[in-house]
Amino acid sequence: MSISASPAVSDEVATYVANRIGFIELDRPKALNALSTGMIRAMHAALEQWRENPDVLAVVVRSQHPRAFCAGGDVRFLYESAQRGEHDARDTFFTEEYRLNHAIFTYPKPYIALTNGVVMGGGMGISQGAHRTGGLRVVTQSTKMAMPETRIGLFPDVGASWFLARTPGAIGRYLAVTGETIGAADALYAGLADVYLDDAALPALVDTLRSEPFERGADVVACVERECRAYQVAPEPDDSSLARSRALIDRHFAAPDVPGILASLEEKCERDDADWAERAIAVLRERSPLSMAVSLEVVTRAEGAMADVLRGDLDLTRSSFLQGDAVEGIRARIIDKDNAPRWRFARIEDVDAAEVAKMFESPWPDNEHPLRDLRS
Repeated sequence: MSISASPAVSDEVATYVANRIGFIELDRPKALNALSTGMIRAMHAALEQWRENPDVLAVVVRSQHPRAFCAGGDVRFLYESAQRGEHDARDTFFTEEYRLNHAIFTYPKPYIALTNGVVMGGGMGISQGAHRTGGLRVVTQSTKMAMPETRIGLFPDVGASWFLARTPGAIGRYLAVTGETIGAADALYAGLADVYLDDAALPALVDTLRSEPFERGADVVACVERECRAYQVAPEPDDSSLARSRALIDRHFAAPDVPGILASLEEKCERDDADWAERAIAVLRERSPLSMAVSLEVVTRAEGAMADVLRGDLDLTRSSFLQGDAVEGIRARIIDKDNAPRWRFARIEDVDAAEVAKMFESPWPDNEHPLRDLRS
C-alpha cells in the first residue's frame, strides 16, 4: 500500500492518499475538532487536488479521536473577531467554510463521512453532503448529531437547512428551532445518515479501506456498506426517540411561525403527551427568540439549490453578528458561561415578521456576493 501526503497538511488536519482513497483526518482534540480557517483551507485544497486525479477513487473523512467527529466552527474565534471589529475575518471564515461545504455537496467522487461522537454545526457541513456524492454518512452508537445554533443566537448554517428541509414531516423544523441532539437511530430515521457501524469497528474498517483492492469509487462504497451490514443499530430507527415523537412533532412544529408552535404546545396535548410538550416549551423559552424565527424561515426557504442556500447563509451570518444575538449568545454560553444571555427580544411573541425579513437582507449586490459563482 502506498501513502502519499498532500501538500496541504496542518497540525489540525492531515490529508493524504492511501490505497487510492483520499483520507482527511481531523486532529484538533482539545476543541473537539471545531473547524479553524486553516483546517477548512487544508480540506478544500486536498479535495481540489484529488478531484481530477485518476489515482483517487473516493474520499474518507474521519476523526482521530473518540469524543468527536467535529463539534462545529471555531465560535470563540468568531466572537473575538467581533469584539475587535474584524468583520473581514468573520466573512472570510464563513465564505471559505461554505465554499468547502459546496465542494463536498457537488464532489464528483464518493465522499464517505465516518461520524462518531459529536457531529454538530460545521461538522454537519462537512458530512451531510456525502449523501449527494454517491458516498455515505456513517453513524455509530456514540454519534451525537445536532444543529444547536439557536442556543447561541445563530441559525442552522453550512447548508444544513437544505437537508433539514428534506426530512420527513416537520422533523427538520423541529431540529432547526430547538437545536435538539439526536442519536444514530434518530439520524437514520430522519434521513440524516445512511448506515450504522459500532464505534469499536471503526479502526478495522479503516484498515480494510487501506488494504482491500479497489477499481472504482463504487467499490469503496460497497466495502463500507458490507462492513456496516454486520452491525445493527439499537433501537431500530422506527423505534427511535424521534420516531416515537413524530406525531407530536408534526402536530406542533408544522405551525407557520414560532409563536404558533409555542401556542400549540401550550394548549397541552393529551395527558400522556404533556411531559413531552412541557420539555419542548422549556427548550423554546431558553433559545434566542430571533434566532428561532430565523431558523424556521431558513428551513422554509431551503427548497431550492444548495448554492442559493449557502449564499443566504452567508448573508445571515453578517446580520446575526451585527444585528442579531450571535455575539451575546456566544458570550453567555461559551465565553463567560453564565448561561444568562440577554436576547435582543425577550419573548418569542415579541419578534415580528418584519424583523425576521430584515435579517435576510443581503449586504452585497448580487454581482458582488462572495459566493456568486457557486452553482447547483
